[in-house]
Amino acid sequence: MWDVPEEIKADKEKIISILRQTGIRVEEEQIVFVDSGNPHKPNYPRGKVAIYAFQYKGRFLKIGKVSEKNKSRFYSHHYHPSRNQSNLSKSILSDPEMSVHSLDADSVGDWIRLNTKRVDLIIDVSLGMFALNLIEAILHCMYKPKYEGLKNLRVDL
Repeated sequence: MWDVPEEIKADKEKIISILRQTGIRVEEEQIVFVDSGNPHKPNYPRGKVAIYAFQYKGRFLKIGKVSEKNKSRFYSHHYHPSRNQSNLSKSILSDPEMSVHSLDADSVGDWIRLNTKRVDLIIDVSLGMFALNLIEAILHCMYKPKYEGLKNLRVDL
């Protein structure tokens, strides 16, 4: 769950191997895993794209991607249920299992910042959109985030 450097190293090696198998030229330094701290203080450098991953109690909740032009999705959308159609805060508020936390639209963002682990993969923009999409898909397949995709199409193993 990316709690120790060995876990991150192993997953990074898997991702790079798959990218290379598809013909994408990638160097190790073009993908950097960054723990955003607690509370989350994400940082989105220029010339990069990113994958963000939220974890809670050893389970991935949400894994998504952002381009250079969508920084608000990286910084704020998932902390505010009214920001867009699909975001982490909205999913948490509609999950009966999470009702034990007595969250509402005003408190869910702070709860996410304080109680989930957020790790961002900062990716060199030169790898391109297809690499970004593939990395997100790899992580979805590996970790099956709780709040990704349509429930009726999910196959949870």
